[in-house]
Amino acid sequence: MNRSQLATALGERTGVSRKQASETLDALLALITETVASGEPVAISGFAKFRRVETKARMGRNPATGEPVKIKASKKARITPLKAFKEAVIAGKPPRKATAKASARKTAAKATARKTAARKAPARKAPARKAPARTAAKRAPAKKTPAKKRR
Repeated sequence: MNRSQLATALGERTGVSRKQASETLDALLALITETVASGEPVAISGFAKFRRVETKARMGRNPATGEPVKIKASKKARITPLKAFKEAVIAGKPPRKATAKASARKTAAKATARKTAARKAPARKAPARKAPARTAAKRAPAKKTPAKKRR
């Protein structure tokens, strides 16, 4: 999918014209680029993290001759995909659409369940561990019988 196809799909999903979707996409990309260029990381929850990485000057080796070579300092862009994006790509399915109300209800239900479980559950002791069984050879050493005298 290229940029124009992405703008078209975005416009169809959001119900706006292709031109408005393209302008929105351009503004989003410009904002991310400006922010990362200034040195501040940008994390889009559930998608990716964008940041600038600066490497220091260091000494390396020329693999052909083995001579030391000075490598100058540089700046690079690093984009790290986040967990939800990776899982969706591996599964081959788009992530589930979660509404704000549904996620708020789930969070509230989980918090209530934790509170009631904490009140009702008595403290448990860890089960006692049993000592490993010993074999017969380890318990008693073998007895030696005296050798008989030969004539």
